[in-house]
Amino acid sequence: MPLLTDIIQSMRNNPSGVRFAELCKVCDHYFGEARQTSGSHRVYKTPWTGDPRVNIQNDRGSSKAYQVRQVLKAIERMEIEHGSEKK
Repeated sequence: MPLLTDIIQSMRNNPSGVRFAELCKVCDHYFGEARQTSGSHRVYKTPWTGDPRVNIQNDRGSSKAYQVRQVLKAIERMEIEHGSEKK
């Protein structure tokens, strides 16, 4: 299984080619377990209100590109606000 840093680099290079399981791994690492996993969406709690929200869904084993970009923005915001990158 690829390392988190490899997955994140892949997300930046090609947001439309990210497997849903890999996106879940990244989100679980940065945001903890999803607070909602029922239905087709996984919703993660962030330490801020509003955007960027972390709400992802499985699209036949793949992730939606716009949701990958939202996750990247949320990770960037978390790193800025908390001063260190989790790896």
